[in-house]
Amino acid sequence: MNCRTIIYVVLLVSLTVVKAVPRSYRNTEEKNSIGQHFSQLQENNFKAIAMIMFAQYVQGGTFGKAVKMAEDVTDLAKRCAAAAGDNLDCLKPLDRIFLDTICQEENLPRFTDCCAKKDPERNDCFLSLKNASRGFISPFERPNAEAACKNHSQHQHPLTGYFIYEVSRRHPFLYAPTILSVAIRYDEMMKNCCGSAADPTHNLEECFRRQAPKVVKPVKEDGLRQEHTCGILKKFGERTLKALKLAQISQKFPKADFVTVNKLVMDIANMHKDCCRGDMLDCMHDREEILHYVCTNQDILSSKIKKCCEKPLLQRSECIVNSENDDKPADLSPHIREFIKDKGICERFAQEKDTHLDRFLYEYSRRHPEFSAQMLLRIGKGYEDLLTECCKTGAPDDCCSRGEEELRKHIYETESVMKTSCDIYKEKGDYYFQNELLMSFTKKMPQLTSAELIKFTKQMTTIGSKCCQLSQDKLLPCAEENLDLVLGEICRRHLTDPINAGVCHCCSSSYALRRPCMGKLEIDENYVPLSLTPGLFTFHEELCTTEEEKLQHKKQEMLINLIKYKPQITQEQLTSITAAFTAMREQCCKEENREACFMKEGPELIKRSEKMLSA
Repeated sequence: MNCRTIIYVVLLVSLTVVKAVPRSYRNTEEKNSIGQHFSQLQENNFKAIAMIMFAQYVQGGTFGKAVKMAEDVTDLAKRCAAAAGDNLDCLKPLDRIFLDTICQEENLPRFTDCCAKKDPERNDCFLSLKNASRGFISPFERPNAEAACKNHSQHQHPLTGYFIYEVSRRHPFLYAPTILSVAIRYDEMMKNCCGSAADPTHNLEECFRRQAPKVVKPVKEDGLRQEHTCGILKKFGERTLKALKLAQISQKFPKADFVTVNKLVMDIANMHKDCCRGDMLDCMHDREEILHYVCTNQDILSSKIKKCCEKPLLQRSECIVNSENDDKPADLSPHIREFIKDKGICERFAQEKDTHLDRFLYEYSRRHPEFSAQMLLRIGKGYEDLLTECCKTGAPDDCCSRGEEELRKHIYETESVMKTSCDIYKEKGDYYFQNELLMSFTKKMPQLTSAELIKFTKQMTTIGSKCCQLSQDKLLPCAEENLDLVLGEICRRHLTDPINAGVCHCCSSSYALRRPCMGKLEIDENYVPLSLTPGLFTFHEELCTTEEEKLQHKKQEMLINLIKYKPQITQEQLTSITAAFTAMREQCCKEENREACFMKEGPELIKRSEKMLSA
């Protein structure tokens, strides 16, 4: 496949890939026919999507191999579109054709076991090998700015095509439309920065440094959200995912009736099933149909998405997700006491349990945009438990009424936790707030590496800076829904390399209760503390750096090791040791021979600290 084709495809697909598909595209046979896909997408579009899919499946494969496999599949698709009945391969489901192509390739030993399986187990095996963890593939090395511009001027099309390949294999669960839109941003950045290279006042490095974050932002954010959603679907099942989407959509579109909201929930859940399975073509078709439905039914859904629906297709989904919740209907009663007081509740609960619970969640969610979706799921679970208990024979008459008191208590507790966290953040600021989190999470999860603990608590601190400045009605959705992404990442880390029994329980028992469960974890009593080896605490001249960020990072690593060495450390002991360390650092950084000072005073500090800890 000519690499020149790829960049042409990127520009073309960004505008037409899904619009080219007829809306009648729901027939199952048609949906799985490679010839139909080819005819609807056209050759260049089909080839670009194939390239992304192969790079995502065979992450360790070369660019040339991904191009070859994409070309082979495209050739078959072209033949099938011309004469589908002449070739039995044309009748195979699309995912099977892609996997067959990989399994026919030589020098791919990593997939031998998967290729020996039958579908759908083979596809599940391939998906299990997708690895999105950082370090699995070496990070992108940013080239010298001048060399990059020279390369771009001489090889613009292959360079962008190679960029698509590299992004795809590093982000195996990322939506193909996101990758294509990122490629366009990349090409725009290259043109913007390199186009002014002849201007002597133009700083190339500064241009790339300023624009690069805008290019990679969708990759990081969309990739994390996609992996997070797939993790929920895999671990907690379709029912939990549907409940989550029901709460979110009911908040977003409070004027929509239950039937309309439920239709969207079903469609979005089916889309995620396709996307999480790795079927990127069906994933894109599903997404476009949902967007089409939403934008052609604005009158019954929302008055806040008009501008989103006028945007280019690739920007539409993100815009709608981030749009404001629509205003609640003026005649919407503040309470839904009929779900508590109505005499026919138990009969409805017995006859149509799921529908009744869904209606409760819908009605409660559309009335409470100030709650997080996770909190709404906990309220829904509390309501289910209440009816299970109160609909038993012999239950007291006032049984259901007690549920209202439990509900008020849960709301108060959740709001108190968030308010307390924000008060600490506002008082201490980023660095010291992160240190508080480091102390807590190192005790809960001492098995995590220092780098992991710093990364996760840094993400939580960023949530504090983002959410704690918001008004009370926006605090909970912002804080808990963003925190849920971080906890999801911790839980996926646990699946790859188990952390401890407490984390296992929180990650496995209930999605809705995951955040409160993690919050209640205390010191891992089964953890064997680190031994005081000579290399555990080392003090060198680098502690005198004037770069505050580097110094803070070094101090946080020491804090983590201190807690791993003495998990039961008290705040008073920590304060004393911190003060002693600060005094030593100030003393040695004034000395002419700083390293000699640290070599002498460091061991003394450790001895004094041991005495403090054993007191």
